[in-house]
Amino acid sequence: MTTSDDTKAYFSSHVFCCINERPLGHKRGCCLHRGGDGVHKYMKARAKQEGIENIRINKSGCLDRCELGPVVVVYPEGVWYTCQTREDVDEIIERHLKGGEIVERLVLDNDQEELRPEQRRGGET
Repeated sequence: MTTSDDTKAYFSSHVFCCINERPLGHKRGCCLHRGGDGVHKYMKARAKQEGIENIRINKSGCLDRCELGPVVVVYPEGVWYTCQTREDVDEIIERHLKGGEIVERLVLDNDQEELRPEQRRGGET
């Protein structure tokens, strides 16, 4: 494949929202049962409402961070977030997608195995 410096990405941001479903009671849980579908629908609607152009918000299969879900990943930066509430989604839209700032409070570290207190529903910020 040939590219040039003039080649522009088709989307400036591409967001994947995990909506993978595992059986109820699975030891890892799943993003769908933690609200992943609602996160996707809300994020897509809010991005449209905000008039953000050149962005794509997609459903995703398993992103393998089940215990930390619902999980979204934003490209091209490759930033992984947990989204527990609509307020989390709003913050990612305002600060990251519109403002270009990573929302550190919601970032999932590569070796993270459980949510930090500030990432939990109702957690302190």
